[in-house]
Amino acid sequence: MMMSEQATTLAERIDADLKQAMRDRNDTVKLTLRALKTALMQARTSGAQAHDLSETDVVEIVQREAKRRRDAADEFQKLGSPERAASELAEYQVLLQYLPQQLSEAEIETMVRAVIAELGVTSVKQLGQVMPVVLARTGPRADGKTVNQVVRRLLTQ
Repeated sequence: MMMSEQATTLAERIDADLKQAMRDRNDTVKLTLRALKTALMQARTSGAQAHDLSETDVVEIVQREAKRRRDAADEFQKLGSPERAASELAEYQVLLQYLPQQLSEAEIETMVRAVIAELGVTSVKQLGQVMPVVLARTGPRADGKTVNQVVRRLLTQ
């Protein structure tokens, strides 16, 4: 969407995109990035002393914020508030731009099949053995909920 060529780190890119959203008067992007910057600042100042965040830390925070938006959208949908759900989904889409390219369900399935074969797992009861290995391999490129659904589907076949 608004990637700035000068910005090198993810945090710098977020700052640059926030400034651009303000210039463009894009309220959804502006509010989403302000909330994200607040979460980054809280993480930076948590603990005994302030510290800089690594790129990995920033990606984890963006993931957490994106998950919050998606979960909130699901809840609003269940509660019969489609306009608030749409608002949360719009914010979720903004945050997705700051995450690594997500794996497709087919790519996740291939990875899960390999892990199941390596571990010799045969039952859904062994889900706890498969999940950490798959999540370690996918990293921030896959959502834990999607991975869980794929693992469950393959173990119940």
